[in-house]
Amino acid sequence: MNRFLKIVFALNVICIGNLSAQNNHFTVQSWLTTPDKSALFSKQEDFRFTNVNAKTGDIIRLNENKTFQSIDGFGYCLTGGSAQLISQMDPKAQDDLLKELFGTDKNNIGISYLRISIGASDLDDKVFSYDDLPAGETDPKLEKFSLENDRRTGLIPILKKILKINPKIKIMGSPWSPPVWMKDNGDTRGGSLKPEFYGTYANYFVMYIKWMKLEGITIDAVTVQNEPLHPGNNPSLLMLAKDQKVFVRDNLGPAFEKAGVKTKIIVYDHNCDKPEYPLEILDDAAAKKFVDGSAFHLYGGTIDAMSKVHDAHPDKNIYFTEQWTGGPGDFPNDLKWNVENLLIGATQNWAKTVLQWNLASDLKYDPHTDRGGCTSCMGAVTIDGSKVTRNVAYYHMAHAAKFVRPGSKRIETTQVEGLANVAFKTPDGKFVLVVVNKTNVKKNFWIALGGNAVGGHLPAGSVITYVF
Repeated sequence: MNRFLKIVFALNVICIGNLSAQNNHFTVQSWLTTPDKSALFSKQEDFRFTNVNAKTGDIIRLNENKTFQSIDGFGYCLTGGSAQLISQMDPKAQDDLLKELFGTDKNNIGISYLRISIGASDLDDKVFSYDDLPAGETDPKLEKFSLENDRRTGLIPILKKILKINPKIKIMGSPWSPPVWMKDNGDTRGGSLKPEFYGTYANYFVMYIKWMKLEGITIDAVTVQNEPLHPGNNPSLLMLAKDQKVFVRDNLGPAFEKAGVKTKIIVYDHNCDKPEYPLEILDDAAAKKFVDGSAFHLYGGTIDAMSKVHDAHPDKNIYFTEQWTGGPGDFPNDLKWNVENLLIGATQNWAKTVLQWNLASDLKYDPHTDRGGCTSCMGAVTIDGSKVTRNVAYYHMAHAAKFVRPGSKRIETTQVEGLANVAFKTPDGKFVLVVVNKTNVKKNFWIALGGNAVGGHLPAGSVITYVF
């Protein structure tokens, strides 16, 4: 710990030192990341709450009696490209990285949720579906369905290794495009699903879930379509709200029900600028009964759009499923923005998951598809052979993933100017508080719980997680 950080955290002890003996059962642990990288998810010296009652100054007050959504997990999108890079590492380096990412002991960050693509995403080395055919051919009975490309990229083998490390991890699947022969434009990019193939495509989802189960991989949830209003990716599909409503109501939901599939159906999976999209589906009672919730990204709109959907349908869940960091990145600003808007903003607006796009890329931001794949998506880690560099998405996600375990509940906190924050109570009764200093100056504040309080100090632009 450098001299400045020693002084900062010594102040915590000084402000409570004379009273700590009166109530010393609240030991506070903390992990800090600073914009200058002098601390990168670094554990700080422990200190203790005291029974002093904080009454003045900036106070972040936790209220464990007011709870909100439960958390399913924090994590990343494990693209086929990410899996391919991890698969090519030497065995020890690969094992070490997977344990570091997905292990739950003190040396690891404990990622608890993954999103994968159903077929190729734009961060695969090439475009594919699970039923690709020569031009002019169709396969309505899905007799040529195959998961072979998910084996080729290493996705299925890597998922199996992850599940050995953390058997409880949850996995969400999202399609970028159906097979080309189901589309009205005959292209992997854009176009719409032909109505005559709605039933076939619903069965395609069922087969995917069942075949992955045969591999030992349980798909906890699917989104109906990744970014249905962005047909420019390769692959991609345009699916308007009215069409997604019909597909879910008349095809996908009934197909899951008939096949006994318990996988959750999640609608939308696109930006916060169009909350009317999921609302159009949820406002249809016949469609709504098949829907678990709605998923969002934040490339457009504001994060509070998720609360608008929640408030209209509080019986349905909210998920945050994707946000990228563009390479080469701006660590100080990316750190602050991601924590404020994703870890804090998304969960303060009812998200059960917060997922970063994507897990891994190489030094050139590869692999990606041609003619529409993302050319500057920076992974949470950069993999160069077997060398691993940890990027901003690794550190900011660790601040929540390691401590806010699945089943944790968000609790009420007071918001302080310049100090965005969110708190959770974990299944084992601990409290986790994540704070980001949005300002350009050091901030002093109090953390209060019941009649106990402790002084906190956070450098400009820094992020801290407290656990007590």
